[in-house]
Amino acid sequence: MRLAVVAAALATTLATPPGALAAAGNGSPTDSNIRFVGRWDTRDGTAYVPGWAGAYLVTGFTGTTVKLKQRNTIDLYYSIDGRPDVYLQNVRGTVDLTPTALPAGDHTLRVSYRVVAGSYHGDAVFQGLVLDSGARTLPARPARGTVEFVGDSITVGTTTSKNALTAYGWLVGEQLGLDHTQVAEGGACLVSSADGCVGLDRRFVKVSAADGAADHDFSRYQADAVVINLGTNDAGHGVSTTQFQSSYAGLLRTVRSKYPRAAILALQTFRGRFVPQTQAAVQTLNDAGDRNVFFVPTDGWVPSGGLSDNVHPNDAGHRAIAARLAPIVAQYLSPPATPTPTPSASPTPTPSASPTPTPSASPSPTPSGPATGCEVRYAVTNQWPGGFQGDIRVTNTGGGTLNPWTLRWTFTDGQQIGQGWNGTFSQAGASVTVTGPEWGPALAPGASATVGFSASWNGANSAPASFTLNGAGCRVA
Repeated sequence: MRLAVVAAALATTLATPPGALAAAGNGSPTDSNIRFVGRWDTRDGTAYVPGWAGAYLVTGFTGTTVKLKQRNTIDLYYSIDGRPDVYLQNVRGTVDLTPTALPAGDHTLRVSYRVVAGSYHGDAVFQGLVLDSGARTLPARPARGTVEFVGDSITVGTTTSKNALTAYGWLVGEQLGLDHTQVAEGGACLVSSADGCVGLDRRFVKVSAADGAADHDFSRYQADAVVINLGTNDAGHGVSTTQFQSSYAGLLRTVRSKYPRAAILALQTFRGRFVPQTQAAVQTLNDAGDRNVFFVPTDGWVPSGGLSDNVHPNDAGHRAIAARLAPIVAQYLSPPATPTPTPSASPTPTPSASPTPTPSASPSPTPSGPATGCEVRYAVTNQWPGGFQGDIRVTNTGGGTLNPWTLRWTFTDGQQIGQGWNGTFSQAGASVTVTGPEWGPALAPGASATVGFSASWNGANSAPASFTLNGAGCRVA
């Protein structure tokens, strides 16, 4: 059965299942409690090397301190217990990630290395963790699914504040509670060219973009969705339209051979290059019987002021792209297992992005349904000056199925919703209403749904004090 995606409050939240103490590890690269997300070269058991842009590691650990063993100089980001990422530059050797000791207990850790590509060349080599005496690692909770993003410098996140961590692929994965990775390289092309452009038509199967890189072991994980954004750079390397179309169809076949059940989404490049050829490549696979490959138009996705130059989206541009893309990825990871293309004048099956929610002066009517109880978990997952991103997980603790369901709350500090996903949002003053999405309108007893949003704030950003689900008050966990 196909994975039904419900966005998690934090994609890197970890848990300690029964028996975790017996399974605890020593923090070495081969420690099974450490989950290595994305493409990693694991041939040397003493030193794991991340490939491409979006690889990271997650684990749990006990004690009050954690240190990272590095070989040579590297820049990296790390987050402990879901807090905002900390950026370290030019670190090497045994790197202390807890200059201030943590409270004794169980903790979580995520580490992502600076993208080793383009003008930056660091030594991204993980050699293990150093913990307190008697402390140990704890297992990372298994992921709800995996989404892979394939592309060039735009997918890498070049020119954004945190590179891969502020790129649309990372943001979409976090919003949907999935493992995520960016198989991308600055300056990459679709077509491997004679003048040396890194071509994903050949390099997709590799553990990194480096010459002579080993083949990736696709048994390590299976992607539930693959999002491709290629073609922006090919025009500058003499690639003909015929060659591009043929190579794109070839890449789609390669992706399908490695991920038999994945939804494959071919994005229209944001600069509009090779659009007919991308559509035709998708159609080629559709005609051959693969109905789980889709062309995604992206007109209007990058807002005015959303570029840092003529090509690359800035932080705001990537957030806007993620807000449009996340519902589409979620749509193709939800029942039905194999989306059926909607017949239209165009032969290419095209998923339509959920429309940007528009604040409305009239709140949505409360849907009918049985009396219910509910529990809500509210989390701010990212915050920046003037804006933030939030997730709300609501659980139906009553005795009947709600179909449809509506969640309401009131902001206390003037926050205003800008974009929302996994539900239909409206806002009147401080009051926000969210109804379940078309692909998941019912909420059975004991079931949970998670909605996400980006919003503005100014001065204070307090969490709402109360929520209602179909008119019934919810317990705030």
